[in-house]
Amino acid sequence: MNKYDGLARIIIQNVGGKDNVIGLTHCVTRLRFKLKDESKANTDVLKKTDGIVTVIQSGGQYQVVIGNHVPDVFDAVNEIGGFAAKGGEDAPKEKLSIGAAFIDMISGIFAPTLGVLCATGMIKGLLAMCTFFKILEATSGTYQILYAAADSFFYFLPILLGFTASKKFGLNHFTGMAIAGALVYPNIVALSSGEVLSTVFSGTMFETAVYTKFLGIPVLLPSGGYASTVIPIIAAVYIASKLEKLFKKIIPDVVKTFLVPMCVLLVAVPVTFLLIGPVANWASAIVGSTTSWLYNLSPIIEGIFVGAFWQIFVMFGLHWGLIPIFILNLTTKGFDDVLQPFFVASFAQTAVVLAMLIKTKDKKLKRLAIPAFISGIFGVTEPAIYGITLPRKKPFVISCIGGAIGGGIMGFANVNAYMLGGMGVFGFPNYINPATNDASGLVWAAVAVAVGTVVSFILTMMLYKDDVEDTSSNTISTKAGAASKPGETLVSPVAGTVKDLKQVSDEAFSQGILGKGIAITPSEGKIYAPADGVITTFFPTGHAIGLTTNNGAELLIHVGMDTVQLEGKFFQPKAKQGDAVTAGQLLLEFDVEAIKAAGYSVDTPIIVTNTEQYLDVVPCGTGMVKKGAELIKLL
Repeated sequence: MNKYDGLARIIIQNVGGKDNVIGLTHCVTRLRFKLKDESKANTDVLKKTDGIVTVIQSGGQYQVVIGNHVPDVFDAVNEIGGFAAKGGEDAPKEKLSIGAAFIDMISGIFAPTLGVLCATGMIKGLLAMCTFFKILEATSGTYQILYAAADSFFYFLPILLGFTASKKFGLNHFTGMAIAGALVYPNIVALSSGEVLSTVFSGTMFETAVYTKFLGIPVLLPSGGYASTVIPIIAAVYIASKLEKLFKKIIPDVVKTFLVPMCVLLVAVPVTFLLIGPVANWASAIVGSTTSWLYNLSPIIEGIFVGAFWQIFVMFGLHWGLIPIFILNLTTKGFDDVLQPFFVASFAQTAVVLAMLIKTKDKKLKRLAIPAFISGIFGVTEPAIYGITLPRKKPFVISCIGGAIGGGIMGFANVNAYMLGGMGVFGFPNYINPATNDASGLVWAAVAVAVGTVVSFILTMMLYKDDVEDTSSNTISTKAGAASKPGETLVSPVAGTVKDLKQVSDEAFSQGILGKGIAITPSEGKIYAPADGVITTFFPTGHAIGLTTNNGAELLIHVGMDTVQLEGKFFQPKAKQGDAVTAGQLLLEFDVEAIKAAGYSVDTPIIVTNTEQYLDVVPCGTGMVKKGAELIKLL
């Protein structure tokens, strides 16, 4: 259940109901409805609803202003209203690089499964502990039933990924699950452990047995079949999604319901066994050999690297691309020996937060640090990273150092994980070998965590200091504690003419609903970073950029009014979401005259969306301004 489901129902009801909605998209701050009859909407009710900033009727759109969490509300409205697939078919499509597209695919397929996958892994961990301490015998009925609950999810993982991959690639969900079901069908699994007819590529890493034939063509099955595999079903569903689109075009509507899935299955399943499966297995062999080579080259160096950079991988979503390697190792070798140094990183981060909690006199920081510390114990470090350590830079670097040292120890000790279990303190059982009840891996993991944690804690206690509350530190304190961010000066991100925000035609900006700031009418089509920071949002159409400065200011740069409707035309992003940028770095190019010719204003608001965390947001002047000139002072 989405926490915005209640708000979504209120919105749908008060825009005139589902039947009154022609289409729905969203931009960086608002839901944009196209309604059959706007008079049916209860605008006054929506404006008074918690979670809605205001309502604007403009350009033939009924705009419900939400704020920064508009994507989550958009998904909830789509889910309940059934207006489009999640994310919206009419929503602007983000153009991704190959690497970003791969990570997006992996996260979209694996993310829905990870909660239960970790839960079943935790059960496995508990069972490993029970057998290690002689609480349960592995042959007992109790153990067998509980182990079935834990292992069935992993064994039938292809079917579950068949469902999630179908959602990601736009295939009928049950068609995807049927393809996966064929991969783990009992007779097929039995074939893979039966009589070998012949062997191909003997003596190489690609050596594969032939167990049967299809229309006279050898079928290459991996030993044990495709149970618990990852790559074959993802590739198969992708191909099947293309086939489904093709068959939908050529098969008459009257028989599409059953003929389309039938044709997809008749083609996709044999292709999966004859081509996709073998190729995927050969790719797995290459990955396995490569990772083993790197590990054998220097487990210590690899451990230091993974331990140091794991949190950065998480920040940029790169960790999703490593999860298949983890699962691949578990399925092919029975353990993972490559990614284990990541385990120390969350404890190092948590230790830094604990030290800051002890040292700080900032009451607000203490309020943030307590829940961040608690969640960090259980491996959830995002609150600590984004709310506490990363904005202050030095504590985050310290946590990376602690993770590197602990990761090096895990590499030195050749620590292996035997299951995908819980995070944080629940992750220790992952390192007990269930086949031999060997707990040496757990001991070394504990040593690595202890060293990484202690180093992080001591370094933070030695080096961390609260911001000095005087003008030399550029920080201003208040009795009420309203100002919690260090003051800073933002430079102009674009050359042009400064104008009061009240002169902007969009009331969400002109009335200061989204925060204080200033507007500029650009004289050239280039947007530069107004301060050092990280791009937290780069809307797919390129017209809006969200940036968090290193001092904690949250900025919105919105090029033009209603320019989301251009769907990216005339905009050329020069950076991407997640990039760390420096003041003056080029972020975006756009065609000023073309946007004007298309009938849109190019007035560009620069908004401080966390205005309430400052004493004041003060414009530096009016008139012409050059790129890089002082524009706004945050007090």
